[in-house]
Amino acid sequence: MIRIALFTVAAAFGAASALAQESCANRGELDALYCDENRDLVADPPKDPRKFKNPSTLVFTYTPVEDPAVYENAFKPFTDYLSKCTAKRVVFYQVQSNAAEIEAMRSGRLHVGGFSTGPTNYAVNLAGAVPFAVKGNAKEWQGYQLIFLVKKDSPYQKLADLKGKKVAHVQPSSNSGNLAPRVLFPKEGLVPDKDYKVLYSGKHDQTVMGVLSGDFDGGPVASDVFKRMVERGQVKAEDFRVIYRSQTFPTSSFSYAHDLEPKLRDTMLKCFYDYRFPPEMQKAFDGADRFFPITYKEHWAVVRQVAEGSGEKFNKAAYENLKQKEAEAAAKKAQKK
Repeated sequence: MIRIALFTVAAAFGAASALAQESCANRGELDALYCDENRDLVADPPKDPRKFKNPSTLVFTYTPVEDPAVYENAFKPFTDYLSKCTAKRVVFYQVQSNAAEIEAMRSGRLHVGGFSTGPTNYAVNLAGAVPFAVKGNAKEWQGYQLIFLVKKDSPYQKLADLKGKKVAHVQPSSNSGNLAPRVLFPKEGLVPDKDYKVLYSGKHDQTVMGVLSGDFDGGPVASDVFKRMVERGQVKAEDFRVIYRSQTFPTSSFSYAHDLEPKLRDTMLKCFYDYRFPPEMQKAFDGADRFFPITYKEHWAVVRQVAEGSGEKFNKAAYENLKQKEAEAAAKKAQKK
């Protein structure tokens, strides 16, 4: 495992004005470091070829929706393949939070990785991430639903029954674990931060385990994470009851850094698209067998709409607030140990 020294927030974000020297006809929602002159909502490649990056080692990671070690093992067949396909060393970097993953790409230390559905928006706007794929099969991309879990023997039958109870959200930037509930739950008679105090668990699997142990009365999580936990034997599906299920959202995006050298970028993309998951990866990822091509502008439209409905903004101020909330949640978890 590689050790990566992340920039501090001040260094990573304070450098924006100094580095953003190129003229830009349109930035849209992107940070000052980036430009979007073709208006596809993601950062354009640098105009100055000297700013292209062609690292000797490609750093890859995956969103920390569960224990990062689980995914390092799950992706090992692919990272071994990617190394041979690109003729470069490939290392898996275990990130512990969405903020750490976003900062790693913004600082130039992360070259490609899977970002959770909600944090993808921050990665695009603040880190120059360019989403290009989600897991899927020959016909379609893989999605998931927001599900609300309670213990099977609990008295709760509908969301409105959770008023005044202990409800866990995942992280502030999580789509299914926070943003979507804030938009969708009020229609079901349950208003976060009004009908109950939002408690952040930190990760989807921690919400599931917290519901099982009784630390929480219920909580929203991503259906695919829950399914994987059941299949791995971490929990039993019959110990829970799903009392709410949302529409389908795209699962985690695979995104590359906007400033990768074009030839390397194109080679890497072909490696991703040509790869077919071996049986162990198909089992780990709900039957997906490939990286399905997507674009942020089209496939993340529903996610952006949900975020806007919750009042979320994907700018530096919102990101600073996200980091603070994630740090507070991590501190509370540490105090319980």
